[in-house]
Amino acid sequence: MEKFGRAVVKLRIPILIISVLLLIPAVLGYFGTRVNYDILYYLPDNIETMEGQDILLNDFGKGAYALIVVEDMNQDNVSKLVNKVENVDHVAKVISYSGIVGTDIPAELLPEEISSKFVNADTNSTLFAVFFDDTTSSDDTMNAIQQIRKVTDKQCYVAGMSAVVTDTKNLSEKETPIYVLLAVVLVCIVLALFMDSFLVPVLFMISIGMAIVYNLGSNYFLGETSYITKALAAVLQLGVTLDYSIFLWHSYKEHKAEYPGNKEKAMAVAIGNTLTSVVGSSITTVAGFIALCFMSFTLGLDLGVVMAKGVVFGVIGCVTILPALVLTFDRALEKTMHREIMPDFSKFAHWVVNHSWVFLIAFVILLVPAIYGYNNTEVYYDLAGTLPKDLDCSQANTKLAESFKDLNSIYMILADSDLSTEDGQNMLDEIQNVDGISFALGLPTITETGIPEDFLPESLISELKSGDYQLMLVSSEYAIASDEINNQIDEVSAITKKYDNQAMVIGEAPCTKDLITITDKDFKTVSFVSIAAIFVIIFFVLKSISLPILLVAAIEFAIFVNMGIPYFTGTSIPFIASVVIGTIQLGATVDYAILMTTRYKRERASGLSKKESVEIALATSIPSIVVSALGFFAATFGVGMYANVDMIASLCILMARGAIISMVVVILVVPSLFMVFDKLIIHTSIGFKPKKRKYSNLSEEDKFAHQ
Repeated sequence: MEKFGRAVVKLRIPILIISVLLLIPAVLGYFGTRVNYDILYYLPDNIETMEGQDILLNDFGKGAYALIVVEDMNQDNVSKLVNKVENVDHVAKVISYSGIVGTDIPAELLPEEISSKFVNADTNSTLFAVFFDDTTSSDDTMNAIQQIRKVTDKQCYVAGMSAVVTDTKNLSEKETPIYVLLAVVLVCIVLALFMDSFLVPVLFMISIGMAIVYNLGSNYFLGETSYITKALAAVLQLGVTLDYSIFLWHSYKEHKAEYPGNKEKAMAVAIGNTLTSVVGSSITTVAGFIALCFMSFTLGLDLGVVMAKGVVFGVIGCVTILPALVLTFDRALEKTMHREIMPDFSKFAHWVVNHSWVFLIAFVILLVPAIYGYNNTEVYYDLAGTLPKDLDCSQANTKLAESFKDLNSIYMILADSDLSTEDGQNMLDEIQNVDGISFALGLPTITETGIPEDFLPESLISELKSGDYQLMLVSSEYAIASDEINNQIDEVSAITKKYDNQAMVIGEAPCTKDLITITDKDFKTVSFVSIAAIFVIIFFVLKSISLPILLVAAIEFAIFVNMGIPYFTGTSIPFIASVVIGTIQLGATVDYAILMTTRYKRERASGLSKKESVEIALATSIPSIVVSALGFFAATFGVGMYANVDMIASLCILMARGAIISMVVVILVVPSLFMVFDKLIIHTSIGFKPKKRKYSNLSEEDKFAHQ
């Protein structure tokens, strides 16, 4: 490894030049990477709801839809407004009060219980639905939403997932640069306080910043990333790779004192040592992110791949770009040195070890409520409800709920086009009688009025029947993601299967129901994979059977505490948090425990007693653990406090709190576990027993001295 270090030192100027030039394609790749703002897009392609969405788009030319509420406007002006919306690019169909059966059929023929759903006389509000010819998160649909708002001069409120996605995009694009700025500023403050140079944090940020840009630029080859990945990738990469830079700096200073006047030699050795250490450390972090790739909900794959790449880029930048910067600015670094404020922790370590039984008792006592809270924390799936109330989509959803309480959500049925009119109407009648259904209508609803299908205009038939399928609309009083609507969808699906076993219930509400089912399964899968992977890594790194169990147990306890707190504070967290936070916290913070364990093993193998080994390991590890945890905390906490997108804010707050909780657990609980299970560790591990020395050629006096 030192040979590699010498090459880096020798080529430091070309490395800096190449690294700067590589920023050009990386920046172009970053801006050329499409961002997806639709969470439901990441559901598996092979489930019925997603297959149905494709059929709806391909056969009927309808993808996304929106519900539009108009207030204080007579029907003539509403009709003019509808005409404006119909002329917007990528609007496939507008379904309104007067045109629900097509312009060629008198609106009076529409049943009263249906037409009344589109007008609320009490609030003087009118409702109409807009279908688009592309998917919810497509650029064309989002542009159409913006255009509708523009041509109607904000005379209407556009509700629905398409509007939510559009506003989420606008909000995220505005806030994401501020996330990065906040993370960088707060991390620099932490490093300036706890490091011994005011300039070194700047060099760290330059090196890590380049690695982040390379990572985000390489996302171009993935085709697109989610807005959550885009918002969190830079902040997370900064937080989890900061340790590597700190390790290089400390190693460089140590060897600089060992080789006075030869900074090139000191850096070459430091690079070799750093590479050996951070590769082992980074493997656990990468394993945590790779575990996310096992999710059926492919947002995990998206985030996992990007962050695993980010860790690799972070390691490469740490052993190439950062050494080149440090050597280039070595003189300036010397001038900005200051005394470290980190105190000596020997007395504190002695106190912790002497009271280890107290912390183990606390560990056992807190474990029960932590697990209970962890398993009972409320999780939400309604992403629209957590956006700022002043957004256009939030105001529109509020208006929709106030004026049309029985039209909380609309979903669709794709049935066989050859289904008889009688069976079709019987099916719709049964669905109409399900609790919470406002209306259920389709082509049989129109033909039931006495107009034969052959007499209906082709334009109308093509809207409701195409190829092998006919389209039916169902309106529900229940909110999306609620238990009520999920049970309702099960009932509706059972009814449709009775008449047509190939029928599909599709739309935002059924997709969200699938999201709940799938992510619940993913949670168990990801937890198992991440724990198993990190267990195996620790097993090989520390050559022990017992240590992986103890260390993973300690960090899992920290995860239980972190994820259990929302239950006791009455806070609801986003569904994705319950899946990814545990994996990220385990992968990113188990390094704290491995660092302490490595030193404990070294001291124990050298012949020191159990108590002495644990005290030394704790005292020497605390500074690195504290700086690392505070760096991770700083990178995420500011974003969590600032972000207006609740999913991003919640994820960052949980990660920030998790770093601090893991730090406390590793400092207090892990040493206590060493004290209690020392004998078990020694007998189930390789490298803990001190090597026996041969005293056969020594005098009795010398043997006694050695002993």
